[in-house]
Amino acid sequence: MVHPEILDDFKESFDTLRFYRISHHNNGLINELESSPMSTEHVSGLLAAATATAAMASIALLQKKRAAAYDPKNRKGIGQRRPSANAAAMNGSANGHAHVAMVQNGQVLADPAEGYELFPIDFSMHVQIRQNVVRKFLQTHPDAKSSAAAMLLHGGVEVDRYDTDIQYNFHQESFFQYLFGVREPGCAGLVDLTTRKAVLFVPRLSDEWELWCGDRKPPAYFKAHYKVDEVLYMDEIAAVLADKLKAKKLYVLHGKNTDSGLETTTTSTFEGIEKFEVDKTALHPVLVESRVIKTEKELELLRFVNKLSSRAHINVMKNIRPGKMEFHAESDFLHYVYSNGGARFHAYTCICGSGHNASALHYGHAGAPNDKLLEDGDLFLNDMGGELHGYTSDITCSWPVNGAFSADQRMVYEGVLKAHDAVMAAIKPGVSYVDMHLLSHRVLTQHLLEYGLFQNGTVDELMDHEISAYFYPHGLGHMMGLDTHDVGGIPIGYERSTKKILAKLRCVRNLEKNMVLTVEPGCYFIEAQIQAVLANPVTAKFVNQEMLSRFRGTGGVRIESDVVVTATGVECMSKVPRTVEEIEATMQKA
Repeated sequence: MVHPEILDDFKESFDTLRFYRISHHNNGLINELESSPMSTEHVSGLLAAATATAAMASIALLQKKRAAAYDPKNRKGIGQRRPSANAAAMNGSANGHAHVAMVQNGQVLADPAEGYELFPIDFSMHVQIRQNVVRKFLQTHPDAKSSAAAMLLHGGVEVDRYDTDIQYNFHQESFFQYLFGVREPGCAGLVDLTTRKAVLFVPRLSDEWELWCGDRKPPAYFKAHYKVDEVLYMDEIAAVLADKLKAKKLYVLHGKNTDSGLETTTTSTFEGIEKFEVDKTALHPVLVESRVIKTEKELELLRFVNKLSSRAHINVMKNIRPGKMEFHAESDFLHYVYSNGGARFHAYTCICGSGHNASALHYGHAGAPNDKLLEDGDLFLNDMGGELHGYTSDITCSWPVNGAFSADQRMVYEGVLKAHDAVMAAIKPGVSYVDMHLLSHRVLTQHLLEYGLFQNGTVDELMDHEISAYFYPHGLGHMMGLDTHDVGGIPIGYERSTKKILAKLRCVRNLEKNMVLTVEPGCYFIEAQIQAVLANPVTAKFVNQEMLSRFRGTGGVRIESDVVVTATGVECMSKVPRTVEEIEATMQKA
């Protein structure tokens, strides 16, 4: 007979396993264990089998139970966690004896005692996305429906580190992730434009692969998990297209990312593709435009990633102090989003620049890996975002390492905050993002003129001479979603402005409901930019050089929030301290 203490804890951990939708199987397992003469070792084997498809959170929980030292009179395993009133209520227990995990519709969403909150990925999101894409595609290419045509995309592949057998941590190609949500490398996906059915092609894995990487999942697993109509192997693509679908024309992904300027790298090819008519131009623009407007399920995921990343920023703010290193902020952030929300990936390399380093817009690269000592009096710029299921966040907070703004730091910070808040108040459907960008420059210019850093002119004169662009040399923000700098902000064929104040814009569109963008004005003291504005007598006269000398070498400020355009305005997904008072109060509580 299994020891009742062990059985109780398995029942408790089963609440977490519900998140992985194997509840019916494990209910039967619990009944079996209650009357089973098996040993604890046999139970361990059953638990391993029951959780074979569970994510790492449940596996870690079971391992933690097995490792705990159980005393029947005074157990100290995780079954004895103190329950919260809210959590107990959600589990139907008012006396606090139930497991504290927050369960909704049979899924564990959070466990306050363990400190994590998980987002239940609903793969029907990608079914809806595929249907939306097909509908938009057929609106612009109506002949495709009656021409035995299909859309075909290849996902990403694993990449070795140079000449070693160690792979970089695989990250799925974004367009493939958008349509299929598949995390495995080496796959392809097809959507029949006549029937609108989706076929997923997966690699036929070898015995050697199974030896090192674990069990090979059957096609039935992929079909159920990713909610596609059929799953076949990669070496069957040509036969399926020709013999089963009778396809004659293929629309494959090929085009240029207008934000990065780079071409797609996963354009479909396979042995026998020459037997089909292949169109490489029609699909890319439709997919780009589809990604610009988010579905409600996408927005739910983006809100969660923002909430998780916001909490991680606050955690960093509370933990950092003079004497630590910049990389401690990066380390704290990455640990928090993974440990508390399962975000294995980060959206981009963390930018943790203190003092002068805050003036490097994309600091944190290989040559400057967040490795400066944090000193009393430094201003610290942290630009970091978590990523989950391919969907990103991009949040920047700037604050003093010692928890108290100096007068000069406060002046610069509040100017940037005014620009940020002015844009947030003005965003709504129909407005131009270019106008929002210029608004942020105007507000910052007005502020710096009032404080005396700018001089000898009106706001209009300073704007005409683009003085603020020497101190705020980037765009207001960018589209965001499956990529940090998401596609669609710059229309195909758009000629970028040569004006300094507009040259770095990453979005030039009129805004629409359910667009997701960043709002990230800044003010920096970049030595090369300072020298440029002072070298020209026409622009130099507008800058108070005596006051400027106090700021040279001090870095800069950026305030970045992720927003959703709503029907009437904007929703800010980033929930972090923003005012000077909020930041100082947060840091003093640490």
